[in-house]
Amino acid sequence: QVQLVESGGGLVQPGGSLRLSCAASGFTFSFSSYGLTWYRQAPGKERELVATITRAGNTNYADSVKGRFTISRDNAKNTVYLQMNSLKLDDTAVYYCNLGRYALSYWGQGTQVTVSS
Repeated sequence: QVQLVESGGGLVQPGGSLRLSCAASGFTFSFSSYGLTWYRQAPGKERELVATITRAGNTNYADSVKGRFTISRDNAKNTVYLQMNSLKLDDTAVYYCNLGRYALSYWGQGTQVTVSS
């Protein structure tokens, strides 16, 4: 059974940084064959895509985080990261990682990120 465990969330002041990690286990295919995506959901809002990285290492970001967030993957550690810099109040949300491969899609339990002064 596929398990995704996010970590690294917490409380940070505006302008601060956090690094989220998502460690995967229990998958059938090679970790490197999956696309990896970070989503977030703020209270009262729909879940939105934050950043994605393909099998080939190509990345894409939501306009709201471009230039501030960086997604990366370590296939040897079966882990995807989200480096978040220059955090803003609007970045407050539960952050989820997703592992996808064709029709397969797996979600982590989420990690809370709170940006507050």
